Amino acid sequence: MGLTFVKDLPTPVEIREEFPLAENLAALKRRKDEEVRKIITGQSNKLLIIIGPCSADNEDAVCDYTSRLAKVQEKTKDKLVIVPRVYTNKPRTTGEGYMGMVHQPDPEKKPDMYEGILAIRHMHMRVLQESGFSTADEMLYPENLEYLSDIMSYIAVGARSVENQFHRLVASGCDVPVGMKNPTSGDLTVMLNSVVAAQLPHDFIFRGKEVQCPGNLLTHTILRGAVNKRGQCIPNYHYEDLKLLFDLYSKRGLKNPACIVDTNHSNSNKEYKEQIRIAKEVLHSRRHSSDIKHLVKGLMIESYIEPGSHKIGQHCYGQSITDPCLGWEDSERLLYEIAEQVD
Repeated sequence: MGLTFVKDLPTPVEIREEFPLAENLAALKRRKDEEVRKIITGQSNKLLIIIGPCSADNEDAVCDYTSRLAKVQEKTKDKLVIVPRVYTNKPRTTGEGYMGMVHQPDPEKKPDMYEGILAIRHMHMRVLQESGFSTADEMLYPENLEYLSDIMSYIAVGARSVENQFHRLVASGCDVPVGMKNPTSGDLTVMLNSVVAAQLPHDFIFRGKEVQCPGNLLTHTILRGAVNKRGQCIPNYHYEDLKLLFDLYSKRGLKNPACIVDTNHSNSNKEYKEQIRIAKEVLHSRRHSSDIKHLVKGLMIESYIEPGSHKIGQHCYGQSITDPCLGWEDSERLLYEIAEQVD
């Protein structure tokens, strides 16, 4: 095989023993878990907002951002449950480009997976300690999940991973909601098949051991838009799309029907300012239809301190080095406007 083994990496158990989560922080995380769970199961009418930078590449900027977010959460706590995106694993369409802090804790240096593992745990823990937020991240590498699973309250499976059997199996053993994105083709059947698979119990091999998972009834869908055969973006956040998904859910008889609408990616054609309009349209659809209101449990928004994006090496504090994001002023205003429209 053309594999060069560079070094042994510590297991998640070893990392969590070396950098344990304090009990007061674990208690914060359990409370946030319960808030999010109640939204997914329909026991709470609050709206779930998963918001933050496309990629979390700078710990100080991420913690600055989440501290600002905490002030908004306090003022909107009767209407919104906010979970910050602290995304440290980045899927790349062609395999090129920045793959996240787990690969490169310093985006300008060579990959170092050991330092990356330490860096992502430190950053997620610091967010929880300083802002009171447990976090959301993407499950790009299922076997890495346990490095952070005691800190996260939400997990996403991306458009390029959603049909992968290993992701589905590991999702079935997660204790928190797992959102399955539609694939880049837009096929809703693939997405719903993933939800079915993750809600079922499974036996499989994980980190060299035979494991059993009970099934995760909090697994749900994320609509992120699609790309057609000509490479054109096709949004799937409109009223008709949401009604179609509701009908498909109804035929499946799945537990806890729920959908999060991703306002960026192919829904916005990566025109990041469009996220404001898209969020408002989804809220309008929820007001117009009780079925859609009961299905759509939240929004996913890409946001950072500075609007837009820049290339690695340009050193713009609080601005994305991957996809462009809403800036803080627009994000703060949008969150308050969303809260006003939730009933």
